[in-house]
Amino acid sequence: MKSSDGLRIPRIFIIVCVAVIAAGLVGLNTHAGSIATTLRVVNNSSREIRNVYTSPTDSDNWGTDLLGEATIGAGQSQDLSSITCDGQQIKIIAEDQDGCFISTVISCGQGSTWTITNDTARDCGY
Repeated sequence: MKSSDGLRIPRIFIIVCVAVIAAGLVGLNTHAGSIATTLRVVNNSSREIRNVYTSPTDSDNWGTDLLGEATIGAGQSQDLSSITCDGQQIKIIAEDQDGCFISTVISCGQGSTWTITNDTARDCGY
């Protein structure tokens, strides 16, 4: 293939350029659908919440712990901002001091509050 000035352009150069452009478009597409969501977790239970994770609603592929080194003690609340959603909803999973898990689903793109009580169903693996 020749350029407009008559120089020959190697085929591998064209293939690399097309691949780089395609990779850039895929990257734009995956970030275009992301929505930042905020969540207030209110712990009205007698247990300490030690970890909070996110997951797509249809899988158990958990993200990193949103609390980091923090915990949410009994009677306390924690605001979590910039939760990234790639869909309309996201699953929130909390782990308490006993290693039991509770979860809820929130809508993306709007602020939500999740209140955890002693009556909130827990999955303790037994």
